[in-house]
Amino acid sequence: MCGIVGYIGFQLASEIILDGLKRLEYRGYDSAGIAVISEKGQITVRREVGKLNNLIKDVMTNPLIGNIGMGHTRWATHGRPTVYNAHPHSDDSGKIVVIHNGIIENYLILKEELKKKYEFKSDTDTEVVAHLIRDNYEGDLYQAVQKALKKVKGAYSLVVLHADHPEYFVAAKTSSPLIVGIGDGENFVASDVPAILNYTRDIVYLEDGELAVVYKDKVDFFNLAGESVTKKVSKISWNIATAEKGGYEHFMLKEIYDQPKAIAQAIAGRVSEDEGKIYLDDLNISSEDLKSINRITILACGTSYYAGLIGKYYIEKFAKIPVDVDLASEFRYREPFADENTLVIAISQSGETADTLAAVKLAKQLGSKTIGVLNVIGSAISRETKGNLYIHCDPEIGVASTKAFTSTIACMYMMALYFGQLKSTITKEFISKSIVDLKTVPSIIEKVFLLKDEIKNIAKKLANYNHCLFLGRNYNFPIALEGALKLKELSYIHAEGYAAGEMKHGPIALIDKDMPVLSIATDSETYDKVVSNIKEVKARDA
Repeated sequence: MCGIVGYIGFQLASEIILDGLKRLEYRGYDSAGIAVISEKGQITVRREVGKLNNLIKDVMTNPLIGNIGMGHTRWATHGRPTVYNAHPHSDDSGKIVVIHNGIIENYLILKEELKKKYEFKSDTDTEVVAHLIRDNYEGDLYQAVQKALKKVKGAYSLVVLHADHPEYFVAAKTSSPLIVGIGDGENFVASDVPAILNYTRDIVYLEDGELAVVYKDKVDFFNLAGESVTKKVSKISWNIATAEKGGYEHFMLKEIYDQPKAIAQAIAGRVSEDEGKIYLDDLNISSEDLKSINRITILACGTSYYAGLIGKYYIEKFAKIPVDVDLASEFRYREPFADENTLVIAISQSGETADTLAAVKLAKQLGSKTIGVLNVIGSAISRETKGNLYIHCDPEIGVASTKAFTSTIACMYMMALYFGQLKSTITKEFISKSIVDLKTVPSIIEKVFLLKDEIKNIAKKLANYNHCLFLGRNYNFPIALEGALKLKELSYIHAEGYAAGEMKHGPIALIDKDMPVLSIATDSETYDKVVSNIKEVKARDA
């Protein structure tokens, strides 16, 4: 998730903006930038790769004087983390500048048309918006933004400045958070509350399809149809530390609740239900490439390894290619079988996992094709692999993975469908139905959140035990392994995950009234067998 801060008022805009971006650093970023309009109506843009302090030092050395501006911290989604891909982006006149959070799904189509008139300087989807606004500009910035956004598909929160309009800026959002802060003789926008909480506690939450025209002494709200919208001002009671966590007690809890949004982001722009088609061109894998592949090896560590096990089930089922899943730390230290007919898939949220990186390098030495399933663009693994599938779940702060795990599973599901599509082992109708199923996952997770009181009661019971056993079959076996890992990581209670069918081969000897057993029994072909395992467990007073 990128950080956005906008300001107009009587104070030095650069100071407010940089302070706000500093308070959004916890979200993670790879570059930062700022734009300020001077009293003479000139826009100055500064951008830096790496730490926000690089940008702060630049502005301290060469101050930006002006009372209106905007700033951005970028977490790369389109284009590598470089200065020319950092925000703000401008049209080629330099008068319009844009910062943007989200993913423009149809940016390639728009870019193809706009390239006939305008010169592009970056690889980002955001620059498309700047040129599109210019293409619709006839003297009124608000109307130009409104017209441009009617042509845009995807998720966005954005802020737009124009050198000829230093009296206001325009902000808009769809499926990406953006708030407006109401001050006294000054107003703000931000991607999250902590950025502006030092200056105002009066907040307006923009809804999807809404725009705000922000002056220093008023804010006008509209929808995409151009109709005026009346908004409610909310009073924030949180302190800054709480606000950074979105009101949750800690980051992990916030990230658990982020999962529906994270999975929706992973899916966005990659599937077409109507066409029955998956779009994963960034993998750089063609149908010809797949014809030469006779085996796939998935490399990962920890939680990513369990996501890889689920990916194995999907790929073998949909694409009919045999799959091995290896712990990267083990793959390195044996003599693995991998050659030019092997596709190696490396899974790592950070893209920096040392064992996984070393295993990828070894696979390349053996002649294998390599792709990454990662969250961080420009990471070490992404620079080694031929293609990459980014999970787009935003930075994960909590040490115990949550949203990255489920987003990775969603991406492995899409990858398996994509391979099946390239190999023609599944039909368009099957892909279309699978897409429908995948799109329901975020809403299903939302329903699980409604069970939080029941979950809390179960947790209170488990807290009194020293050991726990997790059981699952088929797809739910890796989930059992992940569940056991989470219990160990977070509560320091010893836990083991087992394939339910293996219970009688060892674990059953430990089952008694002091051993709680969690069985994952979903509505699947293995349901009856899991129920049978549960009966065996109950017979031993567990």
